[in-house]
Amino acid sequence: MRKRKPKLRVIQPDPRFGDELVTQFVNNLMIQGKKSVAFSTFYDAMDLIQKRTNEDPHAIWKKALNNAMPQVEVRSRRVGGATFQIPTEIRAKRKISIGMKWLIKFARGRSGKGIAEKLSAELIAASKGEGAAVKRKEDTHKMAESNRAFAHFRI
Repeated sequence: MRKRKPKLRVIQPDPRFGDELVTQFVNNLMIQGKKSVAFSTFYDAMDLIQKRTNEDPHAIWKKALNNAMPQVEVRSRRVGGATFQIPTEIRAKRKISIGMKWLIKFARGRSGKGIAEKLSAELIAASKGEGAAVKRKEDTHKMAESNRAFAHFRI
């Protein structure tokens, strides 16, 4: 058991939008510590979104993130020799983190040329309520709904 909670690290807001969530997203997007490459990739994706939709790319990104964030998840719990999938509410920070990771994961798995193009396509799809990240969220919610009977095992 942990003795004390670790101090939360302060995340600096990004240069273009002045938003800490964007920096957190870029940190998740980053590979091998190359933050400047991740920032340029993200901003390229934002420029592509601006070009394709003629709307504010930051607003589209926020909408996509909200559409991809799950509200509940299932956790495995052993009760008397049987393992049950117990639906549990998710903390706010974990919701955001999971939503970001899903958006990035499914953007990388998309077909297309270059990560900026893939990311912009996934973000546009997620903002419309489509795309693989939103589908994953809906599947998670369905699983939690179908296992609602075991909610009384929750700690």
